[in-house]
Amino acid sequence: MTTNKKPNRLANEKSPYLLQHAFNPVDWFPWSEEAFEKANQENKPIFLSIGYSTCHWCHVMERESFEDEEAAEVLNRDYISIKVDREERPDVDHLYMGVCQALTGQGGWPLTILMTPDKEAFFAGTYFPKRRRHGRIGLIELLEQVAAKWKDDRGEVVDSARKIMESTARRTLSTKAGEVSLELLDQAYSEYGQTFDETYGGFGEAPKFPTPHHLMFLLRYYHRTGKEHALLMVEKTLDGMHRGGLYDHVGFGFTRYSTDEQWLVPHFEKMLYDNALLAMAYTEAYQVTGKPKYSGIAEQIFTYVLRDMTDQEGGFYSAEDADSEGEEGKFYVWSEDEVLKVLGPELGELFCEVYDITAEGNFEGHHSIPNLLQASLSRLAATRSVTEEALTAQLEQAREQLFQHREQRVHPGKDDKVLTSWNALMIAALAKGARAFDKPEYAYAAERAAHFVLTRLRREDGRLLARWRDGEAAFPGYIDDYAFMVWALIELYETTFDISWMKIALELNEDMIRLFWDEKDGGFYFYGSDGEQLPSRMKEIYDGAIPSGNSVAAYNIIRLAKYTDRAPLKELADRQLAAFGGTVQTYPPGHSMFMIAMDFALSPGSEIVIAGQEGDEERAKMKRVVRERFLPNAIVVQTREEPQPEWGDLFPFTAGKHALEGNATAYVCSGYACQAPVGTSGDLIKQL
Repeated sequence: MTTNKKPNRLANEKSPYLLQHAFNPVDWFPWSEEAFEKANQENKPIFLSIGYSTCHWCHVMERESFEDEEAAEVLNRDYISIKVDREERPDVDHLYMGVCQALTGQGGWPLTILMTPDKEAFFAGTYFPKRRRHGRIGLIELLEQVAAKWKDDRGEVVDSARKIMESTARRTLSTKAGEVSLELLDQAYSEYGQTFDETYGGFGEAPKFPTPHHLMFLLRYYHRTGKEHALLMVEKTLDGMHRGGLYDHVGFGFTRYSTDEQWLVPHFEKMLYDNALLAMAYTEAYQVTGKPKYSGIAEQIFTYVLRDMTDQEGGFYSAEDADSEGEEGKFYVWSEDEVLKVLGPELGELFCEVYDITAEGNFEGHHSIPNLLQASLSRLAATRSVTEEALTAQLEQAREQLFQHREQRVHPGKDDKVLTSWNALMIAALAKGARAFDKPEYAYAAERAAHFVLTRLRREDGRLLARWRDGEAAFPGYIDDYAFMVWALIELYETTFDISWMKIALELNEDMIRLFWDEKDGGFYFYGSDGEQLPSRMKEIYDGAIPSGNSVAAYNIIRLAKYTDRAPLKELADRQLAAFGGTVQTYPPGHSMFMIAMDFALSPGSEIVIAGQEGDEERAKMKRVVRERFLPNAIVVQTREEPQPEWGDLFPFTAGKHALEGNATAYVCSGYACQAPVGTSGDLIKQL
């Protein structure tokens, strides 16, 4: 809660994060030429603070320092202060996060940067308390020391900044070329196995992040090799994440990461991108295993997003905060007394027993995070002499009552801006879910969101923009916006077989190549040639919490090349893989989405054509056969009785593949050989 009654410049911004600081006594600027010109005129260093609206420690630093008159006085006297929303300006964030990681060996948000008026950083860190605490220097002490150094020896500071930025440019621009091979996929699998937690699932030690694209790679590796341990790692992780407190068992959806090894205590913020990628992973796990629990979890994620995170025009909001009423997790935790009061003794005791709600609690202040880590419904059903189905029905009744009760609490803040890249991930997830679960409503939601992006976040000249909020679209789209949107449109095509989605995918892919491609060394720059030129124009290949734009672009280009048989796309796919092959070889598990692209490229794959009349029951069955299966390296086209010329132009492999004698017909080509056309779904199953 801010104390200054007079708004600063951030009051004119659209970003929820910047607006949170609009009444700070700090004389904030948004990232703008005005700020840098003022710094030059007044010969002051820049204090750059980068964060996002649902960031817990950003809130803490604001309360301690940015709302504080004493800290504001130092900032306003000695610095020009700039506040940046990392989700609006990931280009700025990526650049200076690279500086922070190079200087300190770590990173995170809030990101604190001190730099020259020429945008060259000379100091980087994350959270700082107002005054020195627990061995950590205080913000005021830091600011005063640096201001004195700037005044007394500015030349040394400027020289240091220049060297730091030159080093950053070399590191962020370099791409280490190299061969890609099946052995690299084997290496990734082996290294995942070395860090896998056999007890709780996941990789490495706490804190644990979901990183669903690791699991998506392992599903493909299992599909390729049949190695059971790959599938075991996926299932153990998916089960562990869902059973723990990482999952919101009352309202659905996943939080950002777990602070402990067993997935019990989450960092309570919910991000759109996490839920999109997790929905994909659970959907694919269902396709591989046929286990209804995975489809159920994916559908609950969609329920959460469509209920709580969807704009009235169809776009998806970005995130929900970890904090409410100034406390992290307050919205999500329960006391035993409250549960019993809401549900009554019988149902309440059942819910508490299953979901680990106790008088002592498993979280702060004798509160409990609902979880299923120790639960066994089969054992409990036997103890109570009821069926598991009856027990599940009782628990669902209890969950619904608790959800309605929780709705009356003060909700966490919601970041309601619409980001092109994150929306694209959710569009892709919904499209996959629509296919796998035969749910047309998911396809409808995906198409609605795609229309939102293509009408609200695309200029008349076709240029994608990165952010929409409150009627305004802004910021030229980054590589993630283009790559993720092309991915989404390919998934939408494979769900709806509406050829217009594929045409737009190809169009955006061409724009992406024109705006971002590095003709000299290969790979895609993070921001376009028409964007603001920062001190370094970086490339990103590491697949962290979100897959990198370069990895997704590789995946897209390989798929589009197979669909269209266009030589320039095939050549570009080869160049894209080779551009980063050497980098990826150094640590394959850090590049799981790139591994997925490699898996597609190195697989002989399949081409499937389903021809027939609209409304043909057998054609519908054939389509269902293909959609319910995990066919990660297949490309699928549905044509009418007689393919129209545009299909042949777009998808050359459909030539001559039409409905035989007017009946539904399926054609499967696999491993560079085509099988005989079949006329029934049963025969198609045998071929697949």
